[in-house]
Amino acid sequence: MTRVALAFSGGLDTTVCVPLLEEEYGYDEVIGVTVDVGQPAEEFEEAEETAEALDLDHYVVDAKDEFADLCLESVRANATYQGYPLGTALARPVIAKAILEVAEEQDCDGIAHGCTGKGNDQLRFEAVWRDSDLEVIAPVRELGLTREWEQEYADERDLPVEGGSGGDWSIDTNLWSRSVEGDKLEDPSYVPPEEIYAWTQSPTGDSQEIEIEFEEGYPVAVDGVEYEPVELIQHLNEVAGPYGVGRTDSMEDRMLGLKVRENYEHPAATTLLNAHEALEGLVLTQEEREFKQLIDQRWAKKGYEGLVDAPLVSALEGFIAETQKRVTGTVTIRFEGGQARAVARDSTFAAYSAEHASFDTETVGKIKQEDATGVAKYHGFQRRLANEAIAANAEDAEEVELATDGSGDETDE
Repeated sequence: MTRVALAFSGGLDTTVCVPLLEEEYGYDEVIGVTVDVGQPAEEFEEAEETAEALDLDHYVVDAKDEFADLCLESVRANATYQGYPLGTALARPVIAKAILEVAEEQDCDGIAHGCTGKGNDQLRFEAVWRDSDLEVIAPVRELGLTREWEQEYADERDLPVEGGSGGDWSIDTNLWSRSVEGDKLEDPSYVPPEEIYAWTQSPTGDSQEIEIEFEEGYPVAVDGVEYEPVELIQHLNEVAGPYGVGRTDSMEDRMLGLKVRENYEHPAATTLLNAHEALEGLVLTQEEREFKQLIDQRWAKKGYEGLVDAPLVSALEGFIAETQKRVTGTVTIRFEGGQARAVARDSTFAAYSAEHASFDTETVGKIKQEDATGVAKYHGFQRRLANEAIAANAEDAEEVELATDGSGDETDE
């Protein structure tokens, strides 16, 4: 008997994949696997009900802790892609790994997903699965299915679906972010209605301040209360969301080259990333901050690709870990007008002296202000030399041009 494990959500795509895997691919048995990375309870209820109606063996794996840990690693790397925090991208490798473990435990011969051939998720899932000996199957992509065809197929087979997300929008939710796309949102000129948002409210004039504590780059407490990673993220989503924090409307460049419009909500992620970057600004040197920007960008790119286990990422994290030894302290964040803004920060590792920076003190330690005169004279010296040379050569060229065209010669009348 041949068996295939299917990444199962209970939506339209994965529901139609169940009979297709049996009829088109010849599998004797399909098992469904749903991985919990912080989705709403109703999504699991939908998956359970659909699996029962399909007489499908259904496994639910709790991976919230592993996912939350990865999210906090992304904070240490200040990881964003084209202006928004990585949510769906970071969740996919965690989900893929959990499904693969179930597939191997259940002696499956194949492993399948319901992704199309246009998106990123197919690549993120398969990057994990192709490390195994299992056959990797993508019915929607390989059979060229459309949503319209799937709905007609589901109607003909009386499959227990009502049309994908159950609404106008395609929504993906996890602890770190909530993405909304599809329907009218595919038009870049369309202004999203307030109804697409669930985690955030439209900003008002209200404000609130909280204090976040970090230890070696990891957020560990809010207002003096310590939290485990999952609870900390959930708490900040609830606290920051009412102030409109963490909304992104992005024209995103996917890995396959398509440009798509995505709307995101990520209040906790925005809050933690802003706070962490503010604390780094206090404790890291200028050279460290500048070089770490390059490291962070590469980490974020690999995270977006779903390749967080690549050797390069391990090497990048070596540098990140060294810098984070001093990223310990507190940051006060003010929620106001849709922003999560750092308004204070404190650390025993601060590479800063208020006395030295103050306009009310005459010296910087043993350095006198007049000592900066020599530096000021040298500052821009090469620029001055270069500009003088450019100007001199321009004058010479103009004189040659005048001599060549004869405009400088006297004429007889």
